[in-house]
Amino acid sequence: MNTTKTEWPSSLDDNELEELDRYFRAHANDGDLLLDGVHGMLSALAVGPLDVMPDEWLPEVLHDPFTDEDEGNRVLALLAKLNDSIHAELDVDAYEPILGEIDTDAGPMLSAAGWCEGFSRAIDLRAGLWEKRLADDPQLMELLGPVMALAVDEGILSAEADFEKLSEDEYDECLSQVPIVLEAVSQYWQEHPATEAELQALTHDRDESSSTPPRQRSGHWVH
Repeated sequence: MNTTKTEWPSSLDDNELEELDRYFRAHANDGDLLLDGVHGMLSALAVGPLDVMPDEWLPEVLHDPFTDEDEGNRVLALLAKLNDSIHAELDVDAYEPILGEIDTDAGPMLSAAGWCEGFSRAIDLRAGLWEKRLADDPQLMELLGPVMALAVDEGILSAEADFEKLSEDEYDECLSQVPIVLEAVSQYWQEHPATEAELQALTHDRDESSSTPPRQRSGHWVH
């Protein structure tokens, strides 16, 4: 389906994305998510097994108090709109991940590191459920393959075996598969919802946080 951004129910325009990006960069400490990471987190939550309310994921995103009420209301409104836009884009097959841009000797390059970091932190919010299902059902791991490959390549996730770095073409191919992965994972959880045993396991890991060491990222968001 070909749907323009202006037809999406709740899409952010470039100025609003820039505004959110500036806010996150102005308040970022080591390990904090930037706009690409927030988008990755909200994307994973959108297709995950259980709803995660804003009062649970907002502390993963916002760390400093707002300077005033107007700033707080504006940032929260933009985050709500960003969250809504992800669902809208997925509904009309128009999803694109927000990627970071890093400086290299060869010049600026797109990076999925931040997006993957956010995606992994969203999984951490329901770690017990995700881990049990990934261990019990190889189908879910297979569906997540391209995202897992990007995350391992960027050092977000560790792997038991040694893997060669993805080639540029392989990296781009994995990136192109991200919307397909999200759609497939969403459908998977709809068809195979969490069992009572998995929900019980979830309670034991609810308070666990990511142990991934922080990485430095530079550049700006790229959609």
